[in-house]
Amino acid sequence: MAGHVENREALARRHMSFVFHYIIYSNIGNGKRGPRRAISLQNVLYFIAAALSLTILLLDTSALDVLKRWKLACVGGDGWSQGAQDLGEEYLIGVGKADITGPVVEINLMGYADPKQVGTGLRQRLYSRAFIVGSMDHLDDRFVYLVLDIQSGDTAVRYGILNALRELGPSYDAYGHHNVAVTGTHSHSGPGGWLNYLLPQVTSRGFDRQGYRAIVDGAVLSIRRAHESLQPGYLSVGTTRVFGANINRSLFAYLANPVEERARYNISAEDDGSVEKGLTLLKFQRASDRKNIGVLTWFPVHGTSMLGNNTLIAGDNKGVAAYLFEKSTRGDENAAEGFVAGFSQASVGDTSPNVLGAWCEDGSDQMCSFENSTCSDGQSQSCHARGPFFRAEDNGQSSCFEIGKRQFEPARALYDQLELDPVPVRGSWVKSFHTFHNMSGFSFVLPNGSAARTCPAALGYSFAAGTSDGPGAFDFTQHDGNEKTTSPVWRVVRALLKSPTPEQRECHSPKPVLLDVGEMYNPYQWTPNVVDIQVFRVGQLFMIVSPGEATTMAGRRWKEAVRSTSSALFPPPPSSPAPIVVLGGPANSYTHYITTEEEYGIQRYEGASTLYGPHTLAAYINVTLSLLPFLGADASAPPRHEDGLFPPDHSNRSLSFITGVVRDGATFTKGFGAVLTDVEPAYRRGQRVSAVFVGANPRNNLRLEGTFAAVERMTGTGEWGRVRDDGDWGLVYSWRRVSEVLATSEVTIEWETEEWADVGVYRLRYFGDAKGLGGGLTEFEGTSGYFRLDR
Repeated sequence: MAGHVENREALARRHMSFVFHYIIYSNIGNGKRGPRRAISLQNVLYFIAAALSLTILLLDTSALDVLKRWKLACVGGDGWSQGAQDLGEEYLIGVGKADITGPVVEINLMGYADPKQVGTGLRQRLYSRAFIVGSMDHLDDRFVYLVLDIQSGDTAVRYGILNALRELGPSYDAYGHHNVAVTGTHSHSGPGGWLNYLLPQVTSRGFDRQGYRAIVDGAVLSIRRAHESLQPGYLSVGTTRVFGANINRSLFAYLANPVEERARYNISAEDDGSVEKGLTLLKFQRASDRKNIGVLTWFPVHGTSMLGNNTLIAGDNKGVAAYLFEKSTRGDENAAEGFVAGFSQASVGDTSPNVLGAWCEDGSDQMCSFENSTCSDGQSQSCHARGPFFRAEDNGQSSCFEIGKRQFEPARALYDQLELDPVPVRGSWVKSFHTFHNMSGFSFVLPNGSAARTCPAALGYSFAAGTSDGPGAFDFTQHDGNEKTTSPVWRVVRALLKSPTPEQRECHSPKPVLLDVGEMYNPYQWTPNVVDIQVFRVGQLFMIVSPGEATTMAGRRWKEAVRSTSSALFPPPPSSPAPIVVLGGPANSYTHYITTEEEYGIQRYEGASTLYGPHTLAAYINVTLSLLPFLGADASAPPRHEDGLFPPDHSNRSLSFITGVVRDGATFTKGFGAVLTDVEPAYRRGQRVSAVFVGANPRNNLRLEGTFAAVERMTGTGEWGRVRDDGDWGLVYSWRRVSEVLATSEVTIEWETEEWADVGVYRLRYFGDAKGLGGGLTEFEGTSGYFRLDR
């Protein structure tokens, strides 16, 4: 059968090629090309119609798809005829993907800072996606851009990755501090406990080494796969608009920015500039057969589609977008096997995927107050933002899939457009720089000539209020939170931890300091003062790698500064494309938020979470521009890090109060993997199929690069083939502790059958590992009964 399909495809290709060469090189009334004979327009149209019909029969496809293929065959882009396309310079390119799913149960989720939000299962595995771009002329000039399905980059994680790369041998010597970026998609539905500093470890009961190793090892494996796939190829870049996927959750603060500045971005009612609607896509195409190996995109939207009451591990909306994109390329003749789609975060700080806005869930059915996101009781706890399917009682999962889909669809359309009409990245240079910069007391000069200084890190009162995506606790509110509007108890708490000095208060003004975290070092540092500043360049594309969550306008100012300065430093020839600047993050070390000075003055959540005072953004821009000359085509390498400033690595000294798995117990009558509740005999597409098994704790074995659950379909020969696993959105693995004393647990595997699922006979599979009293692990499996899926 496979040979028959290949022969039919080859015949169709020859047929298409003949049609176009015949039309192009025939004399159709102009007497300038081809044989010296004339063909009537009627005959030409008749010939095209006949050729179209024959091609449809050969390929068993639609007329629209055939016309698309014919255009590709004419102008190039599908590997059949590439001569007419200008693909730009060749680069060394590689992509890789690996599993980084940490413990899916009994660990606090990272993002909402709610100790009660503890994992109970897995909705979708988490991945590291690696993208390497290198120069063909200078092999040491390259960079690695990592996109991890986690809340952010992190200092300890980055150290772990770089240390592991050094251990891989001389072929990995090219990778180091300057050219490795560790970005997070900012998902709030992944396991926590892996971050370097104490503050984010508080809600997760300290440091979880198992989860940390899963992230580091998976990230390194993705880099290895990208490195081993390096080959000559082309890069193409484009931008499209994404609507219905993000809104500004702190519009009151955004409106504090100058009217003239906001007006520059106010395009229409649908795109009023309050958030960025632009999605930038970088397409990777190998030169050997012109097949695409991956895409890397940038678009800003918080990973808060899955709500604070969700306890299933997932990559949130960016994980969905990547899943849908990669799935869409399977069987695509223009895409290589193992295609990797990275959906990187951008100026995410004040964005929300909960596009229906913030409403009071107190029975009033009123929107939350515009200024401080409170309800009629003056508190923020009842104020919750709503996603597109907020009425579905699924903890945000339907809305999450929809927001991911709304990113995927325009990204895929842009990808197809770039296939037809590439916009090449031009310029053979590939450059990067990275520096560690101390923000606790950095003095510099602002562009207007006035002096400025940053401060040791501190968080304001409105930080504790949270946002409408995830409200905080107690009596904190956004915008007007201070010592006078909250309980006096908090003044005592602050004093017990570390009372800010008068100098620190003045430096952070108008922020009322709640937590002086930058000056707290016991038992180790609470939050970073030394930050990462990093920029990559390939041709006309510049990538700012931000350690914090830049707000919409903060990101614009940073990008515009890089754009204008790079144009002055590296004037492009008249025919060369203008610089394209993107911002990705949060990356390398999580430094909370980056707002404009005007937004900082409003002191909503984002301003209160801007760590280094009102001049935080200006300081980032100042240091970035000072190092920008290192991105010149003929620039020398940036200074080495060996003798410079380094942030601490707490991975080997962090406290942990996370208890391990002692043992697992089966029931008295049934062993591990036995079915407790079986499937029904038959289901219709769209229904949920589930089975319950005698389980064991999944922390015993994370099954990286594997699966806890699977759906298998019976083939025509009576054998079973896997059709779904943990990587699929529609298959859910849930774990529940039955008895602490007996150490028993249950696992539920549920398949949310899709409307497009094939009819047939199926079964569910469960894969687990049980721990004995001596610590040894016993692998086991469970299998449900058969069931039929019908239309």
